[in-house]
Amino acid sequence: MSTYKRNNRELNKIRSLEITPNFQPNNQSSCLVKLGDTHVCCSAILEDRVPGFLRNSGKGWLTAEYGMLPSSTSERMDREAAKGKQSGRTQEIQRLIGRSLRCAVNLDILGEKTIKIDCDVISADGGTRTASIIGGYVSLVRAVNHYKSNFNITLGIITNQIAAISVGVVKGTPCIDLDYIEDSGAEVDCNVVMANDGQFIEFQSTGEEAKFSKKTILDFIELVEGSMPNIFAIQNQAIEK
Repeated sequence: MSTYKRNNRELNKIRSLEITPNFQPNNQSSCLVKLGDTHVCCSAILEDRVPGFLRNSGKGWLTAEYGMLPSSTSERMDREAAKGKQSGRTQEIQRLIGRSLRCAVNLDILGEKTIKIDCDVISADGGTRTASIIGGYVSLVRAVNHYKSNFNITLGIITNQIAAISVGVVKGTPCIDLDYIEDSGAEVDCNVVMANDGQFIEFQSTGEEAKFSKKTILDFIELVEGSMPNIFAIQNQAIEK
């Protein structure tokens, strides 16, 4: 039986979560997400165009870009732009962010516009992709609200509230919102994206060093369901500011 205990929080508690809107003066739809020592700047803009495959369809699109700043980790990393290509990890994460947030938007009502979500990691201590989705949703809603206000649009473009959090098994014990040390040594790693109606959008669970049981998945679901209402509430507070 595991005796794993955290020093500063319970196994079923996420790290402190703060969302500061209008973080970038030139973008009304930006926010800074602080999930413990993981800090991500998120922003959203609308453009009057869509990718070629959607042209003349009347349907909109949402896409995301994700990146880590050189000093976001303990050792400086080179900018991917300097290398001339994105890593597989970066591509995977930005696809996850885009897929997740497209579930928040009625793209038919949006019309032929593209929403671009930018997520830049300032400080990384585990959970950068989940923090990006949390803040990306806030920036998305603020951008859509600004657009609707400017053009007197009353249609419901936003259809779901979306948030994400990590869970995992550390030293035989299921716990939520893993920091870097926990994540790097976890036997099972999982990222969960969820809507406010209780349905799942992504459930990415991987046995890093071991197989895992149905009970582990149920434990993960219980941890996520217990934390999501607080995350949703903090998102809403940031949107309303």
